[in-house]
Amino acid sequence: MKKEFNAIELDRIIEMAWEDRTPFDAITFQFEISEQETIEIMRREMKPSSFRMWRKRVQGRSTKHAKLRTDVVNRFKCSRQRNISGNKIAKRQTF
Repeated sequence: MKKEFNAIELDRIIEMAWEDRTPFDAITFQFEISEQETIEIMRREMKPSSFRMWRKRVQGRSTKHAKLRTDVVNRFKCSRQRNISGNKIAKRQTF
């Protein structure tokens, strides 16, 4: 079953996927989609050249895959990053 996202949610998924230090597990936790579904969203929403560049950059990157991270990092985000709770994104909301 494919999950439907509004424009704000799609924007946040793409932003999180672009961030080098945000693991796919954080996207799964927040949006209940797998790493493969995130990749499919990126492929669908990005230009082909941008998608290829992104895939090359994140493939095998330890910060994007929680299993490859060291045990020192045990959180999804930087301790100084603003808290996002309840999947309500406060920034960039335009109506």
